[in-house]
Amino acid sequence: MQQADFKFAGAGGLISPFKYHATMSIAQNKKAFHDYFIEEKYEAGIVLEGWEVKAIRENRIQLKEAYVIIQRGEIYLIGCHVTPLGSASTHVRPDAIRTRKLLLHSEQIAKLIGKVERAGYTLVPLDMHYTRGRIKVQIGLAKGKKQYDKRQSEKEKDWKREQSSIMKKYVKTQAGS
Repeated sequence: MQQADFKFAGAGGLISPFKYHATMSIAQNKKAFHDYFIEEKYEAGIVLEGWEVKAIRENRIQLKEAYVIIQRGEIYLIGCHVTPLGSASTHVRPDAIRTRKLLLHSEQIAKLIGKVERAGYTLVPLDMHYTRGRIKVQIGLAKGKKQYDKRQSEKEKDWKREQSSIMKKYVKTQAGS
């Protein structure tokens, strides 16, 4: 490999082009974007058992009713439903909605604790994805939307959809002329 294939970083260090891989989404929590204003996003590791990893690889996961809590200075994912595979081992008793620990740096946890306890924010899981072969959870620091905020968001989405259809029709008529 030649020197030109590498990018320069900071204090003269080289970054390999193979170090950064694209993330592949496993499951998304679209309801979170509907119910909350997402202020900040964090990527967290997750503690899983073997059967859970296998089930997640088969897309047998649901984040819709899940939420994140802070307990004793640690962050946990609650209500995330992982459906066990039928071919699971007989000596393992799978618990589909067990509490799973999320892994973040202690500085990030301290920052999140401060915002959740003092500023009235809440933590919601937004996305589960692969990063370099590892399963990660994207959590969002969020504030709840009022009913009128939700209606306003719907109106904006509808208007953008309508705008794009009008533009498509306009482009077709211009191309036909």
